[in-house]
Amino acid sequence: MKKRALVAMLVSAAMACTLFVGCSTPTKETPSDSGSKTESSDSKSSSSSERASATVVDTDKLPIKGIGAEVSTDVKADKEYKIGYISKNTTNPYMIAQAEGVKKAGEDMGFKAVTQAPSTADSVEEQVKIMEDMIQQDMDVIIVHCADSNGIMPGVRKAEEAGISVITIGTPASEDTFLRTGVDYKETGKTIATEMAETLNGKGNVIILEGPPGAANAIERLEGIKEAFAEYPDIKIVASQTANFKRTEGMSVTENLIQKYTDVQGVIGCNDESALGAVQALKAAGMNDVLVAGFDGSVDATNAVESGEMFATYNTDPYGSGYIACAYAVKYLNDGTEPEGKFIPFPTAANDPLITSESVANYKENIAWWKVIQ
Repeated sequence: MKKRALVAMLVSAAMACTLFVGCSTPTKETPSDSGSKTESSDSKSSSSSERASATVVDTDKLPIKGIGAEVSTDVKADKEYKIGYISKNTTNPYMIAQAEGVKKAGEDMGFKAVTQAPSTADSVEEQVKIMEDMIQQDMDVIIVHCADSNGIMPGVRKAEEAGISVITIGTPASEDTFLRTGVDYKETGKTIATEMAETLNGKGNVIILEGPPGAANAIERLEGIKEAFAEYPDIKIVASQTANFKRTEGMSVTENLIQKYTDVQGVIGCNDESALGAVQALKAAGMNDVLVAGFDGSVDATNAVESGEMFATYNTDPYGSGYIACAYAVKYLNDGTEPEGKFIPFPTAANDPLITSESVANYKENIAWWKVIQ
């Protein structure tokens, strides 16, 4: 318990610092959950000065309670509002769970939830067309998980000109909208890296399996990992190489790296899939004492943590992210209550998103976001 408290304090301090420090953010996000396709940024990067920094809200001040499948709220719609949600695709379990969070919010809060996705996976052009259609349908709020930060802007501007508030989840629009929520990728990296460093007693050699070059979530998460490890002088990053968020590449990259670096105590994959690939490579090499961590809290990663093959993963909770976006929307529609900031990340370290041997049983039984789509 003392170690957990120390981790929480270190991460909270790091998060507070990020409120004052800007960073350049690429325009596309690569989905980082299992079974997702890879995409990299080919758009012009937008300046972080155009976007607000994260505003971390205390859990008791959020308009929802809980995380994952346990999420709930006391917020109720005063009228039967229409809230539209646009996903990136209908094939990715992460996106499916997020849409389900919006639908559940509609049931709990008493509004009409309209969920749509492009027929061509991850097409921002189709997302814009769906936004235009939702404007014609007089949606009260439009929520979108952007396929591209710059590419979504024509739809955002048209919605705002029509008096419709826009909320983004995950990848933000290139300019601030009414609200952005979903995880702060940099904070997720800090949280996992700090947990690993503390478990290693602040000493050891670590490999990082990066996401695709140019992917916003991958870059920000890597920054968080490196910043956290920088606080531990005896933690050495011996290699940091892309595995493109893929299990096969996570395995092959790890296989190659552990031939060169035989004295390794930890591996962080920048998503669960690459981390699971590392598990396979380490197991084949008989390196069973190496700590492996990832991100997303996917089914396979959860099972790997439960079996002891993985050390930890981070519940990025797409279900709860969709739900909280709706709660903020309804509060605003009811009486004009605006969010505390333009970017309110959820979940954060304060929501206990870490899945370790200590918490995996409860996560699997009660919280796991993937339970809602099984």
